[in-house]
Amino acid sequence: MKGWIYLLVWSIGLCLPASVWADIPMRTDTIPASTIELPQEKQPRHPHDQIINFGAKGGFTASLFLVSDFSINGQEIKEVQNNYKIGYFASVFMRINLKRHFIQPEISYSINRCNILFDKPKAEGTVEDIPLEQASITSSIHSIDIPVIYGYNIIKDGPYSLAVFGGPKIRCIWDRKSEVTFDNFNLENMEEELYPFNLNLTLGVAITISRIFFDFRYDIGLHNISKKITYTSPELTPSPGEEIPDNEIRFHRKDNVLSFSFGVFF
Repeated sequence: MKGWIYLLVWSIGLCLPASVWADIPMRTDTIPASTIELPQEKQPRHPHDQIINFGAKGGFTASLFLVSDFSINGQEIKEVQNNYKIGYFASVFMRINLKRHFIQPEISYSINRCNILFDKPKAEGTVEDIPLEQASITSSIHSIDIPVIYGYNIIKDGPYSLAVFGGPKIRCIWDRKSEVTFDNFNLENMEEELYPFNLNLTLGVAITISRIFFDFRYDIGLHNISKKITYTSPELTPSPGEEIPDNEIRFHRKDNVLSFSFGVFF
């Protein structure tokens, strides 16, 4: 009798569809742990892999004045010595990433300083043996700069990148805050009027490590920033409502700036 019962159960098992067996829960405690795949955690993205970044930076500058037309009383000054003075700046920016390419508009406040030294030309009738006197012009120029640069990441591997970039920069000079000092000119009330808007070309390289970066750049002035120099002569007194002509001094210069900055992505 027991044999018939075993045969009946075995026959029913063969007739069950495969879907029934599929619904029967299986024990996993006998499966080795090494064969069970667990869901992997999503790796964090580095800032320069995001589509849009915001950041801030600050650093130091060194200015160089390229003098193209400089004359006093009609006599040309050919040799000018540039003495670098440290300036500084701070800026905020937005970066739009396009794989290895990026576009980065910025806005910054800059203070650029420089001093030039030169030999004053001798007046007519002066004895040749008398040594030349030296004069100098010292500038401290405050400006709001708006560069828009295009960059390309030569290296972009994990949290590290090396990029080169370039682009135009609009420079708005804050004349009230800027200061220009003239030494040993034998003239009174000397003032230089600067063009309020200037255009520069920015070139540079940046090294990024995770959220921090180092930025080296060189700004090339594309045109003259000095509009005119006004003064009063000790020997002449201007009539009411009139000014002494300012054609005795011609001073045209372009402002080139080398800068180094340290920044961070938010």
